[in-house]
Amino acid sequence: MTELPAAPVEKVIVTYKSSAAEAGSNTAAKGDTAAKAEKTGESLSFERRLAGGGALVDLGSKASKSDVDEVMAAFRADPSVASVEPDIRAYAMAVTPNDTLYNQQWDLFETTGGMNVPGAWDKTTGSGVNVAVIDTGYAAHSDLAGNIVSGYDFVSETSYARDGNGRDADPKDEGDWNATANECYAGSQASTSSWHGTHVAGTIAATTGNGKGVAGIAYNAKIQPVRVLGKCGGSSADIADAITWASGGSVPGVPANPTPSKVINLSLGGGSSTCPSVYQTAINGAVSRGSTVVVAAGNSNANASAFTPANCANVINVASTNREGGRSWYSNFGSNIDVAAPGGETRRGTDTPGTITTPQNGIYSTLNSGTTTQASENYTPYQGTSMAAPHIAGLAALLESAKPSLTPADIESAIRTNSRPLPGTCTGGCGTGIADAAKTVNAVTGGGTAPSGATFSTATDVTIQDNATVSSSVTVTGRTGNAPSNLKVDVDVKHSYRGDLVIDLIAPDGTAYRLKNSSSGDSAADVLASYTVNASSETANGVWKLQVRDVAASDSGYIDSWGLTF
Repeated sequence: MTELPAAPVEKVIVTYKSSAAEAGSNTAAKGDTAAKAEKTGESLSFERRLAGGGALVDLGSKASKSDVDEVMAAFRADPSVASVEPDIRAYAMAVTPNDTLYNQQWDLFETTGGMNVPGAWDKTTGSGVNVAVIDTGYAAHSDLAGNIVSGYDFVSETSYARDGNGRDADPKDEGDWNATANECYAGSQASTSSWHGTHVAGTIAATTGNGKGVAGIAYNAKIQPVRVLGKCGGSSADIADAITWASGGSVPGVPANPTPSKVINLSLGGGSSTCPSVYQTAINGAVSRGSTVVVAAGNSNANASAFTPANCANVINVASTNREGGRSWYSNFGSNIDVAAPGGETRRGTDTPGTITTPQNGIYSTLNSGTTTQASENYTPYQGTSMAAPHIAGLAALLESAKPSLTPADIESAIRTNSRPLPGTCTGGCGTGIADAAKTVNAVTGGGTAPSGATFSTATDVTIQDNATVSSSVTVTGRTGNAPSNLKVDVDVKHSYRGDLVIDLIAPDGTAYRLKNSSSGDSAADVLASYTVNASSETANGVWKLQVRDVAASDSGYIDSWGLTF
């Protein structure tokens, strides 16, 4: 993305002809190096033999370009030398992008609150992956135009669509402004257009290295804009159809999606104590077709279990963190949060609502300057779990591109497992921590024997019915010998009355290790806990199971995720 630095040459690599004594003898190579030093007047020394047979010759610490040229000429003039070349420096290709606002994108690279994105770019940039942004549509922007594929407008009500018709093949953002208060419902406020979908899209896949604007997380991925939000928001019926269509499913009256998306971003939500079946059915269908669904936890500083689709199963539910690495003051929280990502804070929680007092702490991305209809393109900092979710959608695209065989459950598990603890505070629960892009990508693209401390996990949901016994499996590979005496078992079970549950770890040979007993007096919800098991008598490799038994009626739930850390 930028010109590589011109590092000085400190050594040269000399390859001798196979017939020369120096080709196989270090003593002869040292003698020849000494002869060349005397001839050129330079402080040359034979350092070592390389695997390919060449001799590495050190030029000394103060060799100028002319000195290097003279030394190389002396070796080239020797009939026993096949070749001589400088020992050049190589650099990680994830160098700083030249995008003009990149230095304000703390969310990508800062150690405290950032997501360690540049470290992933050496291995993957999202090529070959479409990401559906199910949102307000697309406001034309030159920093995104090259990464847009055809989408669809699913806003079915003409009065909300503002384009003169219902559903059509044009996902253009027509603006979501409200001219007057109480226009949408009692208490609704007048507002300007947000161009929300375009901001989300820029975080995921803004063109990078083009000398302008911002850098996208998966900057070689493609954005599929799917419009569901217009004036006064959007309906769950439209949103569910959009999820189905984006993932390659069939929607009555709508042409098939020619370029289905492997990642779906839902930076939207509403209040509901349960996940509507219309959402869950659409999400389950999308996941079954191989699409990873990422959702925003919500911005009400409340438990995310009361907001949907954040309370749906089979999604990656994302909370927001600030520049200090703590939970953003507005972010929802709770036991159903999967992971956190930067969502920023353009104002402090005590500042006047609607003001922007700390723009430097927000998330910069692509936008439009129009207050109602589209005007000129620009860049603006926003805050919200809507901004956090596309960070995870972008990371999911990086993973999908790096290893297309990954399932949505694999991707969720990898992101959760390789997150890092929040350096700041999170009251109420922020999942497994802040996502780490480089660590996650390295984990799924690596190989060989799993190191000490390796985690094996799954995020595939398993339904727990009343008075039923179910299990979820994790396959452990790459270990040697037996499991440790302090095997860590992390359990995340969603259940309305956890006292009904008996939980066991089942070793590959069928041995059961009790983790939790039932308790009629424990009426709290959910099991989010870490257990330690002495499994030193068990072979480490094999299929391990988390077995959950429901011993009473009237309450149900599901295994959300679990894992083993060796």
